[in-house]
Amino acid sequence: MNSDILHWLLAQLGPDTDTDDLAARYDRLHSARAVADEVLRERIATLIAEPLKVTVNGVATIDNSANATALERRLEYLQDSRAPDVTEADSLITVQLRARSRR
Repeated sequence: MNSDILHWLLAQLGPDTDTDDLAARYDRLHSARAVADEVLRERIATLIAEPLKVTVNGVATIDNSANATALERRLEYLQDSRAPDVTEADSLITVQLRARSRR
């Protein structure tokens, strides 16, 4: 994984993300977008595994539903964005074919 990919991943996932973990995932998955996708899905799963909202009457309320929604939006954004390791050869291009006129 080169420095451009690492910087892109840190920009998408936050600067506190473990770079050794990102490098290990990239070696396994061979795609920056797949790494970001996996990390975000793990974060969402961790959030929804616990109650999203906890209230202690008269003391405090903790609501993580907005965090889960933000992570889901980020995941959707990444699906449409272009990762630095995607080359033109990796992109899908559709071309409409037309029959040639016969002489």
